[in-house]
Amino acid sequence: MLELSYTYWEGGDGWLVGYLNEYPEQWTQGKDLTELEEMLLDLYDNFLIEAKRKKERVKKTGVLRVPA
Repeated sequence: MLELSYTYWEGGDGWLVGYLNEYPEQWTQGKDLTELEEMLLDLYDNFLIEAKRKKERVKKTGVLRVPA
């Protein structure tokens, strides 16, 4: 099982705000700790999907031969 650490605090209106420590620039929020953790998992899933897309979009080069 993978364990991800996160940081959180109480934001405005009683909401909890937090981020995965690996991605401190991407914040999310939840009404309570359970919801915040769900949102953090969604955020992590999005990072995995984006990483997969980037891997699939590896640029390649080729040579085009044009008849003279």
